[in-house]
Amino acid sequence: MDLADFTQAEYDTRLARIRTAMSAAGLDTLILSDPSNMAWATGYDGWSFYVHQAVVIGPSGAPVWWGRAMDAAGARRTVWMQDDDIFGYDDTYVQNPQKHPMETLAALLVERGWSTGRIGVEMDNYYYSAKAHAVLASSLALVDATGLVNWQRTIKSAAEIERMRRAARIVEAMHQTILDVAEPGLPKNVLVAEILRAGTLGAAGHWGDYPAIVPMAPSGMDATAPHLTWDDRPMQKGEAHFFEIAGVYRRYHCPQSRTLFFGEPPATYRRAEEAVQDATAAALQQAVVGNVCEDIANAFNATLNGHGFSKDSRCGYSIGLSYPPDWGERTMSLRRGDMTELKPGMVFHFMPALWLDDGGIEITEPILITDDGPEKLCTLQGELFVRH
Repeated sequence: MDLADFTQAEYDTRLARIRTAMSAAGLDTLILSDPSNMAWATGYDGWSFYVHQAVVIGPSGAPVWWGRAMDAAGARRTVWMQDDDIFGYDDTYVQNPQKHPMETLAALLVERGWSTGRIGVEMDNYYYSAKAHAVLASSLALVDATGLVNWQRTIKSAAEIERMRRAARIVEAMHQTILDVAEPGLPKNVLVAEILRAGTLGAAGHWGDYPAIVPMAPSGMDATAPHLTWDDRPMQKGEAHFFEIAGVYRRYHCPQSRTLFFGEPPATYRRAEEAVQDATAAALQQAVVGNVCEDIANAFNATLNGHGFSKDSRCGYSIGLSYPPDWGERTMSLRRGDMTELKPGMVFHFMPALWLDDGGIEITEPILITDDGPEKLCTLQGELFVRH
């Protein structure tokens, strides 16, 4: 068996954890529409989240997959449940203003005997619309259960960590491709094509999955902003080019950022590089079991401020299994006020990015919390890459 395979025992453990959390929240039934949570609970994997779909967890028995009828075939290929637990609605419900797929979900819950009591839904979710909620709420007693399953995913199993290690090898190969291919005059879209190719080919004998976020690859003044992508402009000397990318293996993400500069970087960039390196070292000293997320952020910010720089946003977040449009787990954040206790098996994208007046510098690390301290999942040197 592959070290990264999930056994039935692991899925059983996940389901038990979900039901324990449901009980604590006073829920009788839970409707999951986040595809990451659907996959974690059942194994479902398909690019079908542009239509309404869900996994329903009742008081007992196996979960039920519900979605578009044509996607039921994909469910049968990927979930661990039996055919009787896979339900597809008629295609006339797809993007039809005269009726809504949630009508069929409500009917399914009645059929299963799960339509009474408190039913949790993921209200603050990319994939659950106001219309969907209105239709369900017209016949069911719904309560907000946003994040309930996300929080069960924070401590990774050995198989999950193995997937993330494989993703780490892939993102290393992607960064090496940047160093091998990038040069002044190269159109940025050509470089991004090579980055995506490297990510898909994979590394160390393991193929690469598609990322939940496309490469962030701005240059020059565009790099003063955090979430711009790319265009066809040639790369220039005297500009910073940062690359925020992720290796992905079977939906598990390992994001990492590095910055490339052609020519001698200005003194400001060298000072920012030193500040980020020192602040990262101070932060990771606090990334130990028993501390809390705030401890990492406080150490980072104090050291960064001592170098004359500041960062208003969080400096990291939990990562793992994900689908577009976000590779974060939407649970813990490395920032002041987050008192979540650090435990072995948690994985973060430590994100000490700085955006300067004339560009940006990103030197980030995926880290695993262990009993022996934080482990950097990637081996790439944490520095500003310079090509003269």
